[in-house]
Amino acid sequence: MGKKQPKIKEFGRAVKMEVREHKSSFIAFCIIRILIVLCMIRQFIHQDYEGFFLCIMALLLLLLPSIMQVRLKVEVPAVLEILILVFIYSSEILGEVNEFYVLIPGWDTLLHTLNGFLAAGVGLSLAYLLNKSDKITFDLSPAFLAVVAFCFSMTIGVCWEFFECFMDMVFGTDMQKDTIIHTISSVALNPDGVNTPFVIKHITETAVNGSDLNIDGYLDIGLLDTMKDLFVNFIGAVCFSVMGFFWLRSDGRENKVVKDFVLSKKNTDTDFMEKAIEDDMAKEWIETEANTEGNDDMPPI
Repeated sequence: MGKKQPKIKEFGRAVKMEVREHKSSFIAFCIIRILIVLCMIRQFIHQDYEGFFLCIMALLLLLLPSIMQVRLKVEVPAVLEILILVFIYSSEILGEVNEFYVLIPGWDTLLHTLNGFLAAGVGLSLAYLLNKSDKITFDLSPAFLAVVAFCFSMTIGVCWEFFECFMDMVFGTDMQKDTIIHTISSVALNPDGVNTPFVIKHITETAVNGSDLNIDGYLDIGLLDTMKDLFVNFIGAVCFSVMGFFWLRSDGRENKVVKDFVLSKKNTDTDFMEKAIEDDMAKEWIETEANTEGNDDMPPI
């Protein structure tokens, strides 16, 4: 039987098999999905439709690791898959819907640091797989692969900050959280109109259009939050890139923790897309043979 293009139903069946592949990640997937569904019901009862929509989006994002494995034919380690699922739940449900970003200091910082670490792992994996491909004629050094992983992670972080800024500017959200500061330095406020910063210290109140904002300082609109997010993303990226460098240099003998965060190519036994296609082709062949035999048994007219 020859090759054929996968259908939507075959892709869906492959994703389902992928979700169930690792027992530990499947248990985590089920628990988190139940928690999200319960949260979604609560948001609907409270008529919080924005939170309801975020719950739906989180449910779809839970399938992202499995979809990526099927489409790219890569194997995501169970540890990395569980961390991705926990990250989605922590950011979308706990952070946004349950307002952990406001209630728990450092929640946003923790997630951005973890994002930098995980994104560096994905970046290192993609570069590592490319470097090991038979179709590539050059061999990249461990140091270069570590730099690629770092750059990949920082690019993801920058793109996310672009998205936050876009949402705030276009839809009036506040994804770039504000910061209260007590000193500002601005060329625009220089009364002489020269390119020299005018410094205002000991700011204790801010008024807009004559109305006091009731804050004990000046309101920085998102800049410091963005810089903080990128900085902790930088820390996470550096940590994994350094660990990845030593892991690559030792050819996997040292720092084996990195192995739990590095993707690998699928083999024949774990390529569920191919299995789904082969199962359908076998089923079609059996049905064809059965129909043929049935026609042979019919008496001639």
